[in-house]
Amino acid sequence: MVSEARRHIAVIGCGVIGAGWAARCLAHGMDVSAWDPAPGAEKLLREAVSNAWPSLQRLGTSEGASPERLRVFDSLEAACEHADFIQEAAPEREDLKRRLHAQIDAACRPDVIIASSTSGLLPTDFQTDCRHPERILVGHPFNPVYLLPLVEVLGGEKTARHSLDRAIAFYRAIGMQPLKVRKEVSGFLSDRLQEALWREVLHLVNDDVADTEELDMAVAYGPGLRWAIWGPCMVFHLAGGEGGIKHMLEHFDPSLFPWTKLEPPEMTGALIEKMEAGCERQAGGRSLRQLEQLRDHCLIDIMRALQTYNEGAGRVLNENS
Repeated sequence: MVSEARRHIAVIGCGVIGAGWAARCLAHGMDVSAWDPAPGAEKLLREAVSNAWPSLQRLGTSEGASPERLRVFDSLEAACEHADFIQEAAPEREDLKRRLHAQIDAACRPDVIIASSTSGLLPTDFQTDCRHPERILVGHPFNPVYLLPLVEVLGGEKTARHSLDRAIAFYRAIGMQPLKVRKEVSGFLSDRLQEALWREVLHLVNDDVADTEELDMAVAYGPGLRWAIWGPCMVFHLAGGEGGIKHMLEHFDPSLFPWTKLEPPEMTGALIEKMEAGCERQAGGRSLRQLEQLRDHCLIDIMRALQTYNEGAGRVLNENS
């Protein structure tokens, strides 16, 4: 049996997320087969891997790691033929994923795990047409996939327990922190939390309370740094002092402080223009690739700092160093 650290991985769909999966697996010394029907997909994929590689080298790559181990195929079937694990990263359309999973299921060995990178669609919905639905599941990562360790793992109605266990073992082998989602719920866990914050951002911009830069500062210089260590539960537990979260909730019942709006505002042209203008101003003329590398270097420094304390993402790095 091929060891977890030396598997042959197929990536189906090579946009931002698919390219991130390819880069992460290549950095762990694996062979990666890829397929994407979009014109120019191979060029963009190789550019994305090349752009990520300096950050991956700085973080530390496995023996044998090389971008040269990436092969791009003309058909989905060819990309899946020899794969030991398949990660689908196609656009968020249920009909497309349902069709793709049936095609992937027919193209690979019956024992191969097929994981979807979907941000919120449910695995039961795209197991329907598969001959081996017991190996279909979700493995939802976060951008940049090649650096951030979190991956949400959940199965559908027909997913076998051993398939989830194997997927979790694989993700651990490539330096990730699997989070098993107990029940099928749209958006899973992290995206539901992100969506709540994002809706509030849109309301505050829409109501001219703040612009995009001010709202980013409100997160990046305060709660964002805390969230890199713990999530909101532990943060509020500490905020309760000696009484912990119980004291916090007794004195700060959220129903007594109706500050936020969880319903999304109307997505008007004016709101879109304000969001775009604010983000472009923050970018300051820097290219996407420049911003990606800046983000990557900052994330690495944060994670390296957390390693010293064996907390958060730093603990995951220590476990895989």
